[in-house]
Order: sequence, then C-alpha cells, then structure tokens
Amino acid sequence: MTETSSPRWFTPFNVIAGLILAVGAVVLVLRFTLGLAATTNLTHDYPWGLWIGFDVMSGVALAAGGFVTSAGVYLFGMKEYKPIVRPAILTGFLGYFLVVLGLFVDLGRPWRLPYPFLVQAGPTSALFEVALCVALYLTTLFVETTPAVFEWLGWKRWRRLVGRLTIALTIFGVVLSTMHQSSLGALFCITPTRLHPLWYSSYLPVFFFVSAVAVGLSMVIVEGLFSHRAFHDQVETTPEQFDHITLGLGKAAAVTLAIYTAIKVVGIGMDDQWHYLATGWGLYFLLELLGFALLPCILFTIGFRERRVALVRVAAFITVAGVVLNRLNIAFIAYNWQLPQRYVPSWMEVWVTLTLVTFGVVAFRWIAGRMPILYEHPEWKGIH
Repeated sequence: MTETSSPRWFTPFNVIAGLILAVGAVVLVLRFTLGLAATTNLTHDYPWGLWIGFDVMSGVALAAGGFVTSAGVYLFGMKEYKPIVRPAILTGFLGYFLVVLGLFVDLGRPWRLPYPFLVQAGPTSALFEVALCVALYLTTLFVETTPAVFEWLGWKRWRRLVGRLTIALTIFGVVLSTMHQSSLGALFCITPTRLHPLWYSSYLPVFFFVSAVAVGLSMVIVEGLFSHRAFHDQVETTPEQFDHITLGLGKAAAVTLAIYTAIKVVGIGMDDQWHYLATGWGLYFLLELLGFALLPCILFTIGFRERRVALVRVAAFITVAGVVLNRLNIAFIAYNWQLPQRYVPSWMEVWVTLTLVTFGVVAFRWIAGRMPILYEHPEWKGIH
C-alpha cells in the first residue's frame, strides 16, 4: 500500500511546493507577530513595494484573462474559444483571491480591510473604487466557477440556476474589470512629483486597462500550455484545435499590444517628455516599451501570419514579463526616482510572494485535477 501511494505524494513538484509553503508559513508568522518593519524593507518614502507591485497590481492584470475570454465567448459568440473559458475564469478567481491575501499581508492593520465598506466610505477615492470593484468581481468570479463545482458534486438544480446567470455575470464582470483595471492606474495620477515623467501620465488609467487586456490574453496562452501538458489525459480539444485557439489569442494580443504601444508614444508626445528619452531612465523606458511591448507585438503578428504556434507562445511569455515589469516600475522602481536611496525587497518579501504564487499553482492543480475545468462534463455538454 505504501509503495503505490508514496509516488503520488512525494513527487518533485509536491516536495518543492511543500518546502516553499512551509518556509512561507514561518515568514508569515513573523510578519504578523513582529510587524512590517521586521520583515520588509518598506519605508515612508517607499510604502508600496513588491507585495503591492507584484502580488496586487501585477496579480490583478494577470487575472484579466477571465473577463476577456468570457466576454468573447458569451457576449460576442466566439464559441470556438469555449474550451479555454473555465480555465481562464478559474485562473482569474485564484488570481484575485491571491490579491486579497497579498493585501492582508501588506496592510499594517489587515483587520481593517473591510473598514471602508462598513465604517467610513470614500466614494471619491480611486482606491475605494478599486477595493469595491475587486471585492465585487472576486464574488462574481466565485459564482462563475461554481458550475464546475456543482457538476462535480452532482447538484443539478444549483447548476441550472447558475447557468441561467451566465450572460448577466459576464456583463457584470466586464464592467467591474474595466473600472478597477483602469482605476489602478488612476491611483498614481496623484504622484506627478514622485513617479518618473516617462511612466507618469494623465492617461495611466487607459494604459493600465489596455495592457491588462494584452496580458490577460497572454496569460491564457501560458496557462493553457502548462495545463495541456500537466492534464493531457483530461483535455478534450485536439492539438489542432488548441493550436487554432492559441493563434487566435495571439492575433488579438498583437492588435492590443499595437494599440498599447501607440498610445504610450502618444502619451509621451502629449506630455512633451521626449527629452527624457536621452537619459539613462529613458533607455530603461525604451527597453520596457520596445522590448516587452513592441517586440512581442511583432512576434505575435509573425506567429499568427505564418501559423507558428511556438512563436506565439514565446511572445506571450514576453508580454507577461513586460506587464509585470511595468507594474513594478510604477510601484517602486521608477517611483521616487530622484531620491538617492532605493528600495530593494527583503528576502522575506520575495519568499511571501513566491509562497502566494505556489499556493495558487497548487490550488489550480488540485481543482483542475478533480473538477470539469479542462473538459466538459458528459451531462452538461454544450450548455452554459
């Protein structure tokens, strides 16, 4: 009995994930018992660091694939992309759940997270709008993931009830995502003297939304690649169908990145910040814009035109890295750019981020391995 069960538990993935989570649990205990000062390098000049830049701002953007794919399938009738809707929505739900966990870790008084809703609202604050929309969209994503749970449990009545809400939930999710993705950029519109002029713009809300759509499409490609390799025995789509879906997502990502690159250039022109491009910060900005936006746009275009799926996937990885870099630049790298001291995350901050990512991967693996996420339940084929 031991010989048959041990390989299922003591795999390289389980051992590595277990070690990361175990050390992460110890670090989290230290964070909540000793405070932020003992576990982070955050200061009054750099109040937002890795946990906000990656766990929250990047996490929200990376989870955008849920509303993008569901809108395409259920609102615009792109039925050929239906096989990727449930994985995208599950990824979105787990992503937003990890965002909330990241906020609990980052806040000095995490028990006050519901304070704006229950005690004193700030309806004119962009941060309040972000918090409200994230809370509502997390709830929406949770409801959107329940059909797979109900099918798994055999709760047909509840499954039919949630199925009738598909269109309404999709519309609600698109509205909420549009609002809070852009409002994350609006948060930094109050930092014109702190954020470097090449990253600061009154068009930050537009930049954040368009880049979120691009990285959402790219994350669906990346997640689909790993899911099809890890759960190849559950996937119903043929390799040809999956390649067709990947190329279609690549085409949409190419168009989105072209728009993003164009509006970023327009933003520099409107704010008349051309002279900064000749500085060291300007070269770094061009690396982000040309290397992580324009380059993947070209690769997506070539990959789609020549039907090179591998090239589309490479472009997707570059896009994901580029949007993460952009959020980190805005959160703390290009923030307070004129100060001599720089913020560098402590190893505990890095480990907590690694712990949250690992937890998300483990949760996705557990759910996808048991529930009808990558395939249609036999009793519910062709039904919302």
